[in-house]
Amino acid sequence: MKHQIVICGAGIVGLTCALAMVRRGQKVTLLAPRVTLPPPAAPDTYAARVYAISPASQRLLAELGVWDALPAARLASVRAMEIYGDAGGKVYLDAWQAIQPELAWIVEATEIERVLLQWVQAVGIPWIADCCASYEGGTLVTAGGLHLQAELVVGADGAQSPLRAAAGLRYESKSYHEIGLVAHLEASLPHQETAFQWFETARVLALLPLPSTAAGSQVSMVWSMQTQRAEALQALPREQQQTLLCEWLAHTTQGRLGSLRLRGDLQGFPLTLERSQMVGPGIALIGDAAHRLHPLAGQGLNLGLGDIEALVRVVAERETYRSAGDPKLLRRYQRARAEPLLAMRFATDGLHRLFCTRAAPLSWLRNVGMRWVDASPGLKRFLIDGASR
Repeated sequence: MKHQIVICGAGIVGLTCALAMVRRGQKVTLLAPRVTLPPPAAPDTYAARVYAISPASQRLLAELGVWDALPAARLASVRAMEIYGDAGGKVYLDAWQAIQPELAWIVEATEIERVLLQWVQAVGIPWIADCCASYEGGTLVTAGGLHLQAELVVGADGAQSPLRAAAGLRYESKSYHEIGLVAHLEASLPHQETAFQWFETARVLALLPLPSTAAGSQVSMVWSMQTQRAEALQALPREQQQTLLCEWLAHTTQGRLGSLRLRGDLQGFPLTLERSQMVGPGIALIGDAAHRLHPLAGQGLNLGLGDIEALVRVVAERETYRSAGDPKLLRRYQRARAEPLLAMRFATDGLHRLFCTRAAPLSWLRNVGMRWVDASPGLKRFLIDGASR
């Protein structure tokens, strides 16, 4: 069975890539286990997994018709950000400093997935409910025994990418020996469309604005901490877990959002730094299949959507005599993503290393640096512009 482009994976990145390719006139087939449409969410119930969508990612989703189909009442804009160091350092960023209406939007994963699935069904993109078992010489064999030949196979099948493994692409992974704890919190004070981040030694706490519920203001928490400490908290009975988490939050935030109370369950996931060879013969990887970073910058999905923009542009604007999987095209895609990925990897891993050390000179230096950034309007504009791409 011959195809022009086969996309492995039907998460947000895979579905977005399929829709973007079709919009640019490419013939696409999805290969992934069938995904059911998420049920409509209850008014005051929010999915644990949320994403910070950058202006560049918002523009891509808007061009595909996805953004305007999202329920506006379930979106939260981020117009400002407060970043705190561990010894008095502070940086305040506001969208107006770069003449922008927002720094980002906080969106539930399930809401994006629902709209993407509806669009994929409406457009009529072929979907093979199977997964990759092996790949060699342009032929992909599925677990169900199908043999698929394609000009280009796109790996959007996640951090454990079966396609990446089947194709033998180079892959590196480094554990941070940390867990990212995720939960939604009730806040007694309004967040005022502001995202907050606290850098402590070996811990990073982020509180992201969410739409208010009947109980009042709420925020989404992402707190990265050493595995042993995080697992001990997760193992506690619910009431003890609530009490201890609230104590930790009060100590770290110093009451910036008033009292904070856990809503729903506390979830955790291991944190790693991962990167892969992004292209191979007839293969291009995107999203988590290609790279994973520390979540302290909240750029994981944005990088994946950036991969899509670059790959779709290269494929759609190729010379007429080239196939979608031409090696030269894949090298163009790899070059286009090299600098943005390197810069973000350097920034996130570097910040993590900087705040993990307890050495007094570095502690002083990083907090002085934050105060210097806060006093520099030009540098603030540079940081906001960089995060918007």
